[in-house]
Amino acid sequence: MARHAEPKTPRRGLLFKAGLGVTAAGAAVLGASAAAQAAPGAAVPLPVDSLTRTDAGAAGAGALTGVTHGLGPLTRLQLDPLAKTGVDPLANGIGTQVADFKPVGTDLVTGHLTEGGAVADLPVAGSLTQKLLP
Repeated sequence: MARHAEPKTPRRGLLFKAGLGVTAAGAAVLGASAAAQAAPGAAVPLPVDSLTRTDAGAAGAGALTGVTHGLGPLTRLQLDPLAKTGVDPLANGIGTQVADFKPVGTDLVTGHLTEGGAVADLPVAGSLTQKLLP
């Protein structure tokens, strides 16, 4: 069986030529900017001393700042995607009471999650995240 190329349509040819034109224009702009940067006398010398020294304290503080700003919003996201819905399996709790002691149930653990809470709302983890993250 012989394979035939698709017949060329005038629109397809125009789009191809327009794409080539845009590519050539982009290459000309990039080439001109590269030539302008390579002009003699335009080079700025870099101090080699500052590139070899590393301030560990500043680097650690910068990394910690980046991590805290990156993780801060994550502590306020809703943990249980099915919270406040009728199909949330964590909303099903069980409890018991022995004699006249205070009743104990699973709602004490899952209650914060089924109400749409985030990590910042949890009793123990929330207080830690509020102290560590802004």
